[in-house]
Amino acid sequence: MQINQWHYLHSEPEARGTFKQQPEDFIVQEILGYKPLGEGEHIYLWVRKEGLNTAYLAEQIAKFAQLPLRAVTYAGRKDKHSVSEQWFGVHKPGKAEYDWSKLGVPGATVLKAVRHNKKLRTGVLKGNKFTILLRDVIKTDALEKRIEQVNVSGAPNYYGPQRFGDSRYDPKGSNLVLAEKMLEGETIRNRNKRSMAISALRSWLFNEVLSERIAAGYFNQPLEGDVMSLAGNASYFVSEHIDETINQRLADRDIYISAPLWGKGELASTDSALALEKSVISKHPKVSKTLADLGLEQERRPIILYPSNLTWTWQQNNLRIAFDLPSGTFATSILREILHIESIDTGSSE
Repeated sequence: MQINQWHYLHSEPEARGTFKQQPEDFIVQEILGYKPLGEGEHIYLWVRKEGLNTAYLAEQIAKFAQLPLRAVTYAGRKDKHSVSEQWFGVHKPGKAEYDWSKLGVPGATVLKAVRHNKKLRTGVLKGNKFTILLRDVIKTDALEKRIEQVNVSGAPNYYGPQRFGDSRYDPKGSNLVLAEKMLEGETIRNRNKRSMAISALRSWLFNEVLSERIAAGYFNQPLEGDVMSLAGNASYFVSEHIDETINQRLADRDIYISAPLWGKGELASTDSALALEKSVISKHPKVSKTLADLGLEQERRPIILYPSNLTWTWQQNNLRIAFDLPSGTFATSILREILHIESIDTGSSE
């Protein structure tokens, strides 16, 4: 199992750059999608962190507040090797408040504390705002044209290398190495590591299907029987016939073609789309059987990723690029289409 073989949409880029020499080269800010009310039994903390993983900071917040860890939640994990601004939720009924300036965790600063009437849950984010500095990049017309192409046409919605884990000791990533051991029947007793291995395995198979679809020439060209995801939610429908309405909705980004996140049961696709997806899945029987035996349900994920509010500036040989992405997608999937990047830290995201 490898992670560098997947096809490009716009052909392999020629430009090169260096990524993450310093944490401030990768800035990510959560977009919550709703505004805390200012009252309620949950304290929402807007925290700026650097060089810290999300789970560790949640533990430190719980310790400071003298609360059990289950009382502290977050909407999503953020890359340890970054400067991140993200929300944490603290369940604390009553009127007692804390002086969050005394949290005392090096690398973390509470920028805002506000109450809300609902628990902060995983998956509620609308998206993330990224500001990325790529160093040692040679400015060319071809590179700027490629950025424009990605801005207009999008990029394959691949799971990024962070999903596959620490690549310092194996280029495929530590999570995928564990997944391969699972395929050979080894039991992973650590619950967190097992969960990450399963997630990596499922993501790898999705990427395989997406890559083969690009190779077949049907990336954003609908097939009869394609499963269309509705923009902004998890709903989908099967498009039995491709007509002008379907094509226009795709062009308007109202719907997106999807590919399977593998699990038990039958594929939702039919006709030509089903044949294409089955042809890829059948190449990896051990992977698909393992995921089904784990009891995961069949799900879908859009195959295309559009950045929004994309801008870029040059600072000598450094390229600063900024864009917003929906929750659950990867900035590295956008960067991958633009240039080859050498990542300095090459460790896992968490």
